[in-house]
Amino acid sequence: MCPDAQFVSTGRLPESGEVQHALDDAHERFATNHDGHNSTVYPALTHADPSRFGLCLVDVTGHAYTAGEVDVPFTIMSVAKPFVFALVCQQVGPDRAGELIGVDATGRRFDSLAAVELSPDGRTNPMVNAGALATTSLIPGATVADKWETIVDGLSAFAGRPLTIDRSTYESASASNFRNRALAWTLRGRDRLYGAPDEVLDLYTRQSCLAVTARDLAIMGATLADGGVNPVTGQRVLDQALCHHVLAVMIIAGLYESSGDWFYRVGLPGKSGIGGGIVTVSPGKAGLGSYSPPLDAAGNSVRGQLSARYLSQRLGLDLLTSAPAR
Repeated sequence: MCPDAQFVSTGRLPESGEVQHALDDAHERFATNHDGHNSTVYPALTHADPSRFGLCLVDVTGHAYTAGEVDVPFTIMSVAKPFVFALVCQQVGPDRAGELIGVDATGRRFDSLAAVELSPDGRTNPMVNAGALATTSLIPGATVADKWETIVDGLSAFAGRPLTIDRSTYESASASNFRNRALAWTLRGRDRLYGAPDEVLDLYTRQSCLAVTARDLAIMGATLADGGVNPVTGQRVLDQALCHHVLAVMIIAGLYESSGDWFYRVGLPGKSGIGGGIVTVSPGKAGLGSYSPPLDAAGNSVRGQLSARYLSQRLGLDLLTSAPAR
């Protein structure tokens, strides 16, 4: 795709002018791609403007490179999942989190009931809806209000600014999240939900409806790239060792049943959401946030995937690419 690429994952990002040129080039190349369709999972998501497209890369020094509409708000949806998992790992430890939630890929759709029913022990992984519900049920707090405060404060710290709910999308999702209701009760039946189903479902729906931008996602990704320190605010958000576990589950199932294809082509941890966002992480280098509502059949932003693949190759972000020592 980029035969003239000269930078590889070992070493550093190219100089700033090259980074900005690459983002501009990616935006120009893929803005004219009209493949995919807006999500129909929740009625509110169908109304997003399909022409919206923004790319933002934030490096581990906190410098932001942007192209397109990087400050347009949209709902975070499933891109919240790795960051909520991070909060749970911080609380109970990564080994216990893996034991309670599971980490293996299901190979099924993000909202699959069969993934829970056919699992030997009811576990899935934190990047699909069933595992994410289990993850949310492990958030600490004596009350639902306490748990919500932990979630919103934690994700806000990753983003470097206070995040708030998109109320209209929350109301739309709450009225139509029948599949997730079934998942919550199925998990409860298999002893893999660690709280009251209705309370967990509401917390999960609320976290999914936090409003973010492509810039926010880039900063959140850069925080994982920078060993758990937000490079914009300087705040330590996550223990350094836990970044490994969060990035690992993103590699395993961050783009659902197409995660293998994503990693084969992009070579980076990523997480998509049906709101049109994707966060991609190049450890030690940068986070990439993208926003474009049209999705492929698996529920992943079409332009976001194309851009991540192009920029991974162009900027040498790919974890699996190296150059011989000289």
